[in-house]
Amino acid sequence: MSIKYTKDHEWVLAEGGAATVGITVHAQDALGDVVFVDLPEVGKSFAQGEVAGVVESVKAAADVFMPVSGEVVEVNEALRADPSLANSDPLASGWFFKVKLSEPAQLDALLDAASYDQFAAES
Repeated sequence: MSIKYTKDHEWVLAEGGAATVGITVHAQDALGDVVFVDLPEVGKSFAQGEVAGVVESVKAAADVFMPVSGEVVEVNEALRADPSLANSDPLASGWFFKVKLSEPAQLDALLDAASYDQFAAES
């Protein structure tokens, strides 16, 4: 059970056949104060790389991409009610949605923490 990262600044925590998805600390730093999140619909399936949601801040709006293919099984209603959770606790209570993995092997191609930190420092 380890966190993986995408070059679009999402994190993925896989547990069994499911994964929790959110935005990284780097992403929320770049966005500034998050004021709105548009979360995907439960039951909707996405391919890896498709836009699954939107996060809006006082500075900008950014797409949230699906880091792995799968079906959305849960969204974070607490985040919808209080979007600032994406800033205050992006790697825990600020998670965006949970996905039932359709292609778990896609996780292998995502970045580990050290690789992501290096990528984020260069971007």
